[in-house]
Amino acid sequence: MSEKNSYDVIIIGAGPAGSSAALYAKKNNFKTLLLEKEVFPRDKICGDAVSGKSMSILLELGLLDEAKKLQGQVVDSIVFGSPSNHQVHIDLVANEAKGIPAALVVTRKIFDCFLFEKAKAVADKTIENFKVNDLVIDNQYVKGVTGRIKGSDTPEEFYAPLIIGADGYNSTVARKTGLYNLDSGHWVVALRQYYKDIKDLHSQLEIHYVKEAQPGYFWIFPLADGYANVGIGMLHKTIKERKIDLKEVLKKTINSPAFKERFKTARAMENPQGWNLPVGSLHRKNYGNGFMLLGDAAGLIDPFTGEGIGNALFSAKYAINTAIKARNKADYSENILQEYDKNLWARLGNELAVSSKLQKVGRMQTLLDFVIGKAQRNKEVENIISGMMRNDIPKKQLANPLFYLKLLFT
Repeated sequence: MSEKNSYDVIIIGAGPAGSSAALYAKKNNFKTLLLEKEVFPRDKICGDAVSGKSMSILLELGLLDEAKKLQGQVVDSIVFGSPSNHQVHIDLVANEAKGIPAALVVTRKIFDCFLFEKAKAVADKTIENFKVNDLVIDNQYVKGVTGRIKGSDTPEEFYAPLIIGADGYNSTVARKTGLYNLDSGHWVVALRQYYKDIKDLHSQLEIHYVKEAQPGYFWIFPLADGYANVGIGMLHKTIKERKIDLKEVLKKTINSPAFKERFKTARAMENPQGWNLPVGSLHRKNYGNGFMLLGDAAGLIDPFTGEGIGNALFSAKYAINTAIKARNKADYSENILQEYDKNLWARLGNELAVSSKLQKVGRMQTLLDFVIGKAQRNKEVENIISGMMRNDIPKKQLANPLFYLKLLFT
């Protein structure tokens, strides 16, 4: 085992989860190797929304002020639309004292490159264009990785007592350790299409459960310079069972009576681009002897909103916190690393459970019409839902049947 090829931690994947893990690792004096199969800047198909949850991690890493200056759009509210085109506007009040925006919409090409450059500046070694082909396993422990730079015939091997798989929904680490789980009931398939010059774009996220997109959801997220991220998401199981063509659903929704006028003079800047989202409606195992899985590789995407960056950043924080304890004990067994899963799900579990229930609510047209229509007509109901979305009021009430009974008399 070569000394120059040995590290304290090897991080596979330099998206938000991997780059933030590298930043946390170096803050805690880990000798770090960061491997990435692409070359930055690169596109990542996504809704491009960076939620308020992400802001606390960016602040903690000292990156928030720079992130706010990235080319994008600060948003301060969410609009939810029902199948009958009722709409409720949810105000997301930012923490003005700390200058924290409610959310940002920044293309992943810009945002991911921003985080990667910060990680690259501190990591002991960073290799782009490097594809990990296999794991080095010794006595049932992951001890390293093998792979090669694209275009090279020379394989390379690197070693560390801890391997972090932040390599996305199709994670090599998850596959090689037997933890990859494509359960169509817990995967969402989504399409993204960039548009320019959509009418009536404001500093708000729009999520519409219109009938043309049912049983999925349609979004319009504003970007800088008149651009917008437009897309649609639907459960993979539903698509498969009903043989749904998601591109046709997206086209039909854009041309529906509710949106046709807004898109009349808009220009599509690309063909629809698809990707998979393993959502957190299923608690997947995310650790083992010598390794942990982060972000999309761990299936941490919010089932209700489809947002994954915030949870990815939190997974990086908790993974490195656990890595510190493992290093102190010189013990990288799954018995020690399971603390990562325990602490991560203590932080995110309730929220993901509620979002899983709300995902099911989102497929009930009559219930959506009732709730959103009620909020549109009744300021008190609008304020209650706004409080839940801002976490001023426990969001779990939205998943409680008694909440909807209460609305009948409000």
